[in-house]
Amino acid sequence: MVIVHHLNNSRSQRVLWLLEELGVPYEVKRYERDAKTMLAPPELRAVHPLGKSPVISDGDEVVAESGAIVEYLADKYGQGKLLPPPGSPERRRATYWLHYAEGSLMPPLLMSLVFNKVRSAPMPFFAKPIAHGIADKVMESFVTPNVTSNLDYLEAELGKSTWFGGEEFGVSDIQLSFPLEAAASRGGLGASRPRLMAFLDRIHGRPAYQRALEKGGPYELLR
Repeated sequence: MVIVHHLNNSRSQRVLWLLEELGVPYEVKRYERDAKTMLAPPELRAVHPLGKSPVISDGDEVVAESGAIVEYLADKYGQGKLLPPPGSPERRRATYWLHYAEGSLMPPLLMSLVFNKVRSAPMPFFAKPIAHGIADKVMESFVTPNVTSNLDYLEAELGKSTWFGGEEFGVSDIQLSFPLEAAASRGGLGASRPRLMAFLDRIHGRPAYQRALEKGGPYELLR
């Protein structure tokens, strides 16, 4: 039995979705973020030394990192579904998206979240102009241009095919779901990029996605 160590409002939601798409039985072990710090609870360190989610247990195997988990589950249980065969151009493309989602797309989105929190954080009145100035400068000169270029790139990619891996839905779309949901929630993704917004509508309408939401509980990125 696959056990998903599921942290609320986290990347582990897409692991539940993948398992639903594959029709693999699994158990959800829930963990809640600290209400003040929004960090994962220390109990997750008993599963993996970094104490972060997503992480899965499958018998004696413990697998962490979203891309590694997605590839592991699709390889082991997919029977050719959602993940192209090794050595094929389609597999290389899928592997690219598995790495791109966390390696290129998520960092500027995370920085956007961090610096927006800096702007809204309580601090002495005399420190606010300095903190706001630094945050605004970093956002203007680095974060926003990187978010924009990534979203433009992805919008153009969906002009070439229905899904990110081609004409068939696959692991690429599951992996890219979280950063694109984050971008729609707080990273500037909106109606100016209609293909990406239509992509989000398509994935949210999938029955397996809806079942994963029922299993995982409230998912604040959709608010």
